[in-house]
Amino acid sequence: MKKTSIGGSALLEGIMMIGPYKKAIAVRKPDGEMDLCVEDLPKKNKISKIPIFRGAYNLIYQMIISIKALTYAASFYDLEEEPKKEPEGEAVPKDDTIKKDKKNAETLGKGTIFFSLLLSLVVTVGLFILLPNFLIGLLGIKSNILNNLLEGVVRILIFTLYLKLCSLMKDIKRVWMYHGAEHKTISCYEAADELTVANVRKYSTKHRRCGTSFMFLVLIVSIIVFSFVGWYSPLVNILFRIALIPLVAGIAYEIIRITGKHDNIVSRIVSAPGMWFQRLTTAEPDDGMIECAIAAFTAVLPENENDSKW
Repeated sequence: MKKTSIGGSALLEGIMMIGPYKKAIAVRKPDGEMDLCVEDLPKKNKISKIPIFRGAYNLIYQMIISIKALTYAASFYDLEEEPKKEPEGEAVPKDDTIKKDKKNAETLGKGTIFFSLLLSLVVTVGLFILLPNFLIGLLGIKSNILNNLLEGVVRILIFTLYLKLCSLMKDIKRVWMYHGAEHKTISCYEAADELTVANVRKYSTKHRRCGTSFMFLVLIVSIIVFSFVGWYSPLVNILFRIALIPLVAGIAYEIIRITGKHDNIVSRIVSAPGMWFQRLTTAEPDDGMIECAIAAFTAVLPENENDSKW
């Protein structure tokens, strides 16, 4: 078995793969053709190599890249559904207009990125951290251990309900299919199998290094970490939990790195709940989706394969 650090994320009718040095976005355009965009990755800070600290850093780093990738993928469908009207008497070549508009869609200002990132963090913290704490606080239980345990259970239930509700959306169902194509392609490569549609289709839609598994680990680790700080007034609880989010993310990141690197009974047990949750966030892809995943993966695979290993 090969082991690679290459990972990715599903987009609107496409996939992004992130390698050691490059990122690639493969989008299935409305006309059925595939668009492949390959770029060098922005330079990482030295903190990205420090255990625990790198978890929170890499989470923010990938969120920024993902926001840009989502906008890029969506731009193809914005252009198709809402074509711009040219002023009368000015004949502008259609290809030039599309290239110009797509170029504008690709480039996000720092303010837009910051706002999108802030909104994502606010929703995540509010829904999965603050709401469970508020609900359990209403019960007036005096036991610190019981409060944190119940808070963790409520957090997991909200997470599950959130994924189920997302799955009811038609567009999200297709995103889950691209998510499955991403996992299948990475698993095919790690099995040292040739990257063809037929070969990729044989593999599972689930993978240990999935973001869904990471999120589940964050929920579990938070129960343990938050238990050490006690249970206070709602405001103090909120401040403690927000302050500890980087630590929780860092610990979860190290765990998922270890389970992705090793294949033994311990790693399988730790990975099992996250793999189960991937039933909600992955689905069997069609051949076109697999083609996108293969194209994006191949584009970021370094010439020296050792560079892509753990």
